[in-house]
Amino acid sequence: MNTAELKQMADHLRMTAVEMVYKGKDGHPGPALSIADIMAVLYFDEMKLDPSNPDWEDRDRFILSKGHACPIYYAALSERGYFGEKIEDFKLRALGSKFQGHPTMQKTKGVDMTSGSLGNGIAVACGMAIAGKYRKKDYYVYTIVGDGELQEGVCWEGINTAAAHKLDNLIVFADKNGWQSGGSVEDTIGSNNLKERFEAFGWDAQEINGHDIDAIKEAIAKAKKEAGKPSVIVCDCIKGKGLSFMENNNAWHKGVPSDEQYQIAVKELGGAE
Repeated sequence: MNTAELKQMADHLRMTAVEMVYKGKDGHPGPALSIADIMAVLYFDEMKLDPSNPDWEDRDRFILSKGHACPIYYAALSERGYFGEKIEDFKLRALGSKFQGHPTMQKTKGVDMTSGSLGNGIAVACGMAIAGKYRKKDYYVYTIVGDGELQEGVCWEGINTAAAHKLDNLIVFADKNGWQSGGSVEDTIGSNNLKERFEAFGWDAQEINGHDIDAIKEAIAKAKKEAGKPSVIVCDCIKGKGLSFMENNNAWHKGVPSDEQYQIAVKELGGAE
């Protein structure tokens, strides 16, 4: 896909995620919409995948560490063809549904790792990356973490481990949208200087506009050229990106659009009424 097509895909994923939350009457739309552009680049341009063979040994791996943003993950997997025919109603978070409030590898085709308690993604990704090195595989492991989530200590244990093992097959995207469930990140911990922190742990670190398709692609290409170091791409993102009533509004960390708000989403994101 070219840049315009990827941007269009990102908005399509956003609309699908909003529709999922609207129909399911539950979910976290704000955290999902902030990473749509990253997901579009990964799933429709960058990652080596085979939806007909989701357990293919040589595939790239992906972990959504901020698992509550899963509506955008399910949207990408669906659009990529993991579930066959188009799903009209994902039944998000419903009892017995394979589309739960956090991704579950035992239930949902294409999910490489279950995520629930925040903070585990980088540590698990380290294990996958180490396994790839040991088995002489050329796959990459991609992970998306939240800036609020990076207050968890296990994140930094994983970050330290990745540097020690020189895991240059690991690329982490840090969604730096400035918010967490209880308020702003800076009000909570005093600063949000993610790039400098990762660099201090021995990582290659870049900071980009997380909604710029070309910048995302260029950052991945640069990360892949970095030998002997894991890479982080700190993405300056807007929580709720794409919807006027949701952007940078932490009230939409979790919530369901009203009928009127859903119609606004259809107009702004180009969905079907």
